[in-house]
Amino acid sequence: MKNEQVGVCIIGAGRAGMIHARAVAQLAGARVAALVDSDVGLCREGCRELGVGLSYGDYREALEDAGIDAVIVATPTRLHHDIVVSAARAGKHILCEKPMAMSVVQCAEMIRAAEENRVKLQIGFMRRFDRGFQQAKEVVQQGDIGEVVLVKSLTRGPSLPKRWQYDVGVSNGPLAEVNSHDIDTLRWFTESEFAHVYAIAGNYRCPEARAEFPDFYDNVSLVASFANGMQGFIDGAVSVKYGYDARLEVLGTEGILFVGQLADGSVAVCRRGGEIVQSAVASWRDLFAQAYMAEDEAFMACVRDDTEPVATGYDGMMAVKVVEAGNQAIQEGRPVYLNYEAR
Repeated sequence: MKNEQVGVCIIGAGRAGMIHARAVAQLAGARVAALVDSDVGLCREGCRELGVGLSYGDYREALEDAGIDAVIVATPTRLHHDIVVSAARAGKHILCEKPMAMSVVQCAEMIRAAEENRVKLQIGFMRRFDRGFQQAKEVVQQGDIGEVVLVKSLTRGPSLPKRWQYDVGVSNGPLAEVNSHDIDTLRWFTESEFAHVYAIAGNYRCPEARAEFPDFYDNVSLVASFANGMQGFIDGAVSVKYGYDARLEVLGTEGILFVGQLADGSVAVCRRGGEIVQSAVASWRDLFAQAYMAEDEAFMACVRDDTEPVATGYDGMMAVKVVEAGNQAIQEGRPVYLNYEAR
């Protein structure tokens, strides 16, 4: 469909879905063909904002629409598998938000459905499209810091989890909901697979969840080794209150690089008494606005030009594999090996 506009249906009209919808609406080679959400009011609000004439309460109805070429799936994780498999069978190209699915088995089925029906399947790892992260990757590839020894990535968010997210059996916990990006970043920068992980976690800021959801954790630390001998560390947290925090550190044999900072902008106010005040980044929507736009643009390009996505279904599946291993390590209090031997 080279030189044609891609008709895109956004499935899930919440925060993430509307980020994608607004981005698609600005792309010359694409148009928002429809919105889908079981919350009719949310759907109508999104359609009104974007001037979209079509909305559905059930994604299966949207998949019958011949004017829809591709879908962006931004629903809760537990729904991803069924939607993606159905979309693939309907011949629709797919951008699926992270986490890809609830299990590696589900991920494999999603990949198979896309392959059998010859549609694109891209996973929403938008940090691969962020200019800062891309520049850091180029620096590493050029050898400016020598050989990579350790990759550290952290994500800490200010939001209080939704009630369903407290149930680790339904959400896979913050390792999935928050740290999927960090897991993918470590794979991207080490260019290797996780060999073993050990993780510790606890609930420090969400006392309302402790009685009914004793397995829920709002803080997690994960250490890893890779098949090529490199080391990794992930730091994740929710409900931190102070702002949105996403940073990367790559230590090499001859140097180190850093990506990201908590401070928003370059203005710092120093008050009497030596107090220095800066504003913190408020939301991932602010920090990665450019990356979301670039991610959606790349998805449309691979649909139109029949090229492979930057972040594939395999990348999504391997992140879920690490989430499963990390949660197992937390529950069992021991290192978990992932069938890759470290050097």
